[in-house]
Amino acid sequence: MKQIQLTLIALFVISFSVFAQAKTTGKAVIKTPGIICQICSDRVERSLFKMYGITSIKADFKKKTTTVTWITDRTNIEEIKTAIANAGFDADDVTAEEDAVKRLPPACKMTIVEPLKK
Repeated sequence: MKQIQLTLIALFVISFSVFAQAKTTGKAVIKTPGIICQICSDRVERSLFKMYGITSIKADFKKKTTTVTWITDRTNIEEIKTAIANAGFDADDVTAEEDAVKRLPPACKMTIVEPLKK
C-alpha cells in the first residue's frame, strides 16, 4: 500500500514539474517587402532557423510577410527583425544591411520594375 502511495506522489510531482516548465511563446507577422521570390523566402527562413529560440518560420513572398514563432525567454522580436535585416531584407521598421543587400542574388535585387514607356 505504501508503495502505491509513493508511486502516486511521484507521478504527481513529475506531472507538476512538467507543467511548471512550460515555455511562453511569441508570434508575429513581420512586413518584409523586399521578399519577391522563393529564393528570397528561403534566404530569410535559413537565416532565422540559425537563431536560438525560433520554433517556426513562414516567409511568404506573395504576401510579402514573414510569420515567426519563438520562445520568449530565448529571443525577442527585435533580434528577429535584426536577423532579417542582416540577411538583406527590410523587416517592419528595421532597414536591411547595405552589405547584405549587395550579397543578394541578382534576381532578389530587382524590387522595382519600371513600367513600359509608350
